[in-house]
Parts: sequence; C-alpha cells; structure tokens
Amino acid sequence: MANILLVEDDTTFSMILENFLQKKGHQIVTTHDVKSSIKALDSKKYDVLLLDYRLPDGNGLDVMVAAREKDQNVPVIIMTSFNDVRTAVRAIRSGALDYITKPVNPDELAMILNEALERKESAPVKRQDVLPAFIEGESDASKKLHEYIQLVAPTAMSVIIQGESGTGKEYVAGSIHRLSKRASMPFVAIDCGSLSKDLAASELFGHVKGAFTGALQDKKGQFETANGGTLFLDEVGNLSYEVQVKLLRALQERVIQPLGSTRQIKVDVRIITATNDDLLSSVSRGEFREDLYHRLNEFKIQVPSLRSRDNDLQVFIKHFITLANIELDRNVKKLSPQVNDIFKQYDWPGNLRELKNVIKRMVLLSGGEEAGIESLPEEMIASVNQPVKQPSGTDLKAINEATEKELITETLRKVKYNKSQAAKLLNIDRTTLYNKMEKYQIE
Repeated sequence: MANILLVEDDTTFSMILENFLQKKGHQIVTTHDVKSSIKALDSKKYDVLLLDYRLPDGNGLDVMVAAREKDQNVPVIIMTSFNDVRTAVRAIRSGALDYITKPVNPDELAMILNEALERKESAPVKRQDVLPAFIEGESDASKKLHEYIQLVAPTAMSVIIQGESGTGKEYVAGSIHRLSKRASMPFVAIDCGSLSKDLAASELFGHVKGAFTGALQDKKGQFETANGGTLFLDEVGNLSYEVQVKLLRALQERVIQPLGSTRQIKVDVRIITATNDDLLSSVSRGEFREDLYHRLNEFKIQVPSLRSRDNDLQVFIKHFITLANIELDRNVKKLSPQVNDIFKQYDWPGNLRELKNVIKRMVLLSGGEEAGIESLPEEMIASVNQPVKQPSGTDLKAINEATEKELITETLRKVKYNKSQAAKLLNIDRTTLYNKMEKYQIE
C-alpha cells in the first residue's frame, strides 16, 4: 500500500483513477491544480506523485519542483496526451521517473506504479546506479558516436554531449565514465533543468545550516559526493548566471565553497555536460557565459536522433523487446509487418525513450509471440501519413494559420528540431518561433 498524490484537473477522470488505485490498496489524495497540490505536500509525505502535465494554473513540473524543495524526493509519473510526447520527454529530463499517455491503460499504469514504488528510495536528481551498457547500433552515425566515446573516455577532458531529448545522452555519459580511469569512483548525475537558482547552488556545492530559509542542516554538495569521479550535468544551459560563475570557479580552481560557509573544499571531478540545444546560441544571446562554454567544451559529442539512424531501428527494437519480456514475463519474439511499417514511418519525437515505452506497452498487451498493430496506441497509428486537414470555407485567417502550422512543423523536422536553425530558415527570431509553437501546440 502506498500514499499517492494524484493531480488531475479533469474531475471525472480523476475519480476513475482514484477508484482504480484504491482498489489496488493505495491511499489517494486528489487535487486539481498546482496551488492545492503544493498545500497537499505540506500536509503529509507521499510515496509517489501521479501528475497531469497540463493544469489550470501551471503544469505538473511545478508540483514536482515544489516537492523537491520540500525534501520530498519521491518518484514522479507524468500523465500527458499522446500529442505531448515531447513535453513528457522534457519531464523525464527534469527528473520524472516515467510518463504515461492518455487514455490511460490500467495494466500499464499498475506496471509503472509498481516500478515507481520499487525505486521510491532513489532521489530523482541524483542517480549513482550502474547504467546498463549503451546500445551501439550498426549505422555509420552509431559507429562514429562510439568511436568518439572510446577516444575521449581515457582522457581527463571535459565533454559536452549534444542531442535531442530521449537520445540517450546520460547513457553516453555513463559509458564515458565506465571506460575512463575514474570508473571505480562515483558517477553522479544532476538534472539542472529542474533546479531553481538556490536549489542548484545547494545541490552542486552544498550548504551549511541557516544558509537560507529552509536550510535546517548541513548538506554535502554533489561536487563533493563525486570527488574522484565524474559529475554529469544534464541540461547545463538551464543554470542561472550566478551559478555559472560559481561553476566556472570550481572548475578552474578545483575548490568549492558551500553556501553560507567560508570553508573551501578541494575537489577532483571530471565534468560531462549535456544539452538538447546549441549552447553557442545561448552564448550569443548572453544567456550562457562564453568562458564557461569553452571550459566545458574540450570535446563535443553529437548523439544522433532515432529518425536519423534507420539502420539501427531493428537493433533497438530487438533489445527493448528482450528487456520487456524479462520484466513482464512475456515471450514476444517479433513485431508484425504492419507494426514494422508504422515504426519506419513514424517520426519518433521522443527517440529511444519513446521507442522503449511503446515496445514495453506492446509486450504487455501481447499474449503471443508476435506483437500486432492492435497493441499500438491508436494515436500513433493515426499520426503516420495522416494528411493535414485544411479548414473548409472562406475563413482566410484559419487557412493561413493551418498553412503556417504545417510550415513550422515541416521546418522543425527538416532541421531535426534545432529551434535556432528553424527560426533562421523561417526568418523569425526564436521568441516568435516559441510563441507560435505554443499557439499551435507544436511540441
């Protein structure tokens, strides 16, 4: 039995979920917006947070961040619509354990919930578990990726890993660590995208009791925890300017100073960072320090997206089917020809993470040795080769908006979702592009 905070603004759907979870023996507290959810976090401790992404006064990540600031480092499951897969992937990158798409399949929810409960002792911003071997693949892009990993791993160079969400940047970082001379020392990963300025400084460098409101006891920073090993900073571009200054000093002088303390601590840490955007663009906009960028960028690795690794798709499918069979006690050996055709046509915005989740769902729903099209999400089937619906009639504004949305979507696909390049091709600035993506719900 677990204490679960369920946050869902659809009252009917939340009642259905609440009844289902209560029948499984869990105790449920249900809220419908960010404000009431944060109040619920003050009233008790939870084992799992089950959060809808889109809420009337914010999103599920606001609740997740609030929980961390209250020292409730519990597993988080994000619920989102199928069309928001990229949003869900961003949530994973920010520290959520997993996501589930609506309409929610009860068996799938129960499976993910059980996984969350098994890992409830693990903090989402700090993962030191041994990562599984990274899948190498057979394409030229994969061979080049692993050639670079083996080349840079034995050195002491700082590495920037660049790639879309879900491509496996943390697995690349873990592979570099395991092949390095620091392999016997700690590997510590931090999701910078989910940390506020004060929380980021405390997480990296530690603090002493009374350093700020809520600092009730001394805390060791992750630099100190990773001493002698590797510190992986995911989405490093989200760090505030003030924290960037502290990080640069730590790298240059190999010392850190906990918040509120005058004591300096010597550290020996290799830094590996990751980003899904081009940090040079952030440098040009004045959002990221140029001197820190050059200090981090001693070697850069580009992780290819799944859509650019056609030769690898079957390798990954086979691997994820094997993992799912072991985990779910199934005996699926292959996908049907229809499913393989859809997989080849599908855009895979969530990359390897999305493929893994889709495969796991299919294996769960398949009773035999072949997973058929009936085990695929209906929305995924509909999204493949679905013609763009142009508004009928003479509504010029609606027709123009539909055309604009299609052009933006196609441009993003062409540049593999690099927003800086897309804005340049569309002859608009990044702010305008972000506003239009929000308007048309392009994720």
